[in-house]
Amino acid sequence: MLDGARPVSDEQELLEVAVEAARMAGDRLALRARAGAESSVSSKSTPTDLVSQADLDSEHAIREFLQARRPRDGFIGEESDARPQAGESGYSWVVDPLDGTVNFVFGIPQWCVSVAVRDERGTVAGAIYDPNREELFRARRGGAAQLSGLDGESELRGRVREVTPSAATLAENVLASAMVATGLYYDADVREAQGKVLERLVGRVRDIRRFGSAALDLAWTAAGRYDAYFERGVKQWDIAAGALICERAGLRTLELPEHPNLPGGILVAPDELAERLFELVANS
Repeated sequence: MLDGARPVSDEQELLEVAVEAARMAGDRLALRARAGAESSVSSKSTPTDLVSQADLDSEHAIREFLQARRPRDGFIGEESDARPQAGESGYSWVVDPLDGTVNFVFGIPQWCVSVAVRDERGTVAGAIYDPNREELFRARRGGAAQLSGLDGESELRGRVREVTPSAATLAENVLASAMVATGLYYDADVREAQGKVLERLVGRVRDIRRFGSAALDLAWTAAGRYDAYFERGVKQWDIAAGALICERAGLRTLELPEHPNLPGGILVAPDELAERLFELVANS
């Protein structure tokens, strides 16, 4: 047992189901992507918040798969009713069937499938599958974060680049060395406020990247490709799997508070960077 909670075997079984679901949906999406642009695309909250038929079909396929494998579990997906569909087992699946829809529609190969499962204590297991690079990021609550790809299997440990440890301005050096990933919200007024935060940040860090998939940003931070990631307006399906993967990779996760012109959000970074970055981006 782990911390008096679920047996390791339960966690591992749930992780294996998450991996299967993510791979199945990701492979289907890859076939669609190779076939060309989506013919059916519409907007949701704003003209920049897109949903394609690929999103809908992918979620339907994942839901059918989970219903067959775990019929007593609950379900919440990005394209479904936002209220969780309660199950009898104590577990609920949280699914983003296509994270990075705009990239997918425009033919930009930076999108993925994110599948996580929760209980009353939080996320139990999660998987993020990137079919463009054939990379699978995964973790369970009681184990290490792992990456499977073309180069084999590795354990994930988030990190920042080396700085001089004896320097009096260590915190500033760590910040100045940081490659930071972020995302922008769909609402124009929020984007304008986010732009002011980025203006404050851009001269204090190594550089900033914005690619468009929150789940992959989290996975890549866990893999050390970024030193830190923050974003506002993310939903539970965007971050459920990725936040767990980052935590099991040894990273710290902080909640960004809401402001009148900025929704709440998430920040993930190593301990030595987290507080300093939080000070710069937590306020409007």
